[in-house]
Amino acid sequence: MSDSLSLHIALIHYPVYNKHREVIASAVSGLDLHDIARAARTYGVRSFSVVTPLADQQKLARRIVAHWTDGFGATYNPNRKEALSLVNVRASLQDVVDDISNSDQVKPKTVITDAKPHLHQISYERLTQMLKHGSPYLLLFGTAWGLTEDFIDKADYVLSPIEGRGSYNHLSVRSAAAIILDRLL
Repeated sequence: MSDSLSLHIALIHYPVYNKHREVIASAVSGLDLHDIARAARTYGVRSFSVVTPLADQQKLARRIVAHWTDGFGATYNPNRKEALSLVNVRASLQDVVDDISNSDQVKPKTVITDAKPHLHQISYERLTQMLKHGSPYLLLFGTAWGLTEDFIDKADYVLSPIEGRGSYNHLSVRSAAAIILDRLL
């Protein structure tokens, strides 16, 4: 992959579905922050945004990140500091898009990940080729039971789902993020 790779990722906590297909804001998980940040750093992702409109969840995410980037954890585990330094906590997807637009001088194309197939999805191979052109892309991961249909419909692209060996398809978001980054990069 070229040095001009401009892939950003975001973990979306709202709007997502719960198991009853109600629209909710899901809780932030420290495991997701740590594991996705480490995968993002390993694969050269430019930024990792955690998106939640809930003030208490923003505070929690910032506290976790600060422990490993500014607190005792920064000296205890410099590798964790390096990975978690990629994390930005934002209230909305628009905040993330604005951050990337300001840093890259162009609005990123958004790419949804989803466990379900979509009519106009793109393959991993196609997205890998698109990434080589240097334009910024923002890969969006949903939490809980997935991103809402309205949210998905607003994206520029939907990536093909990860398919296992059988009909069971309910990976943790941190596992899915690692698999997807490995396939793309």
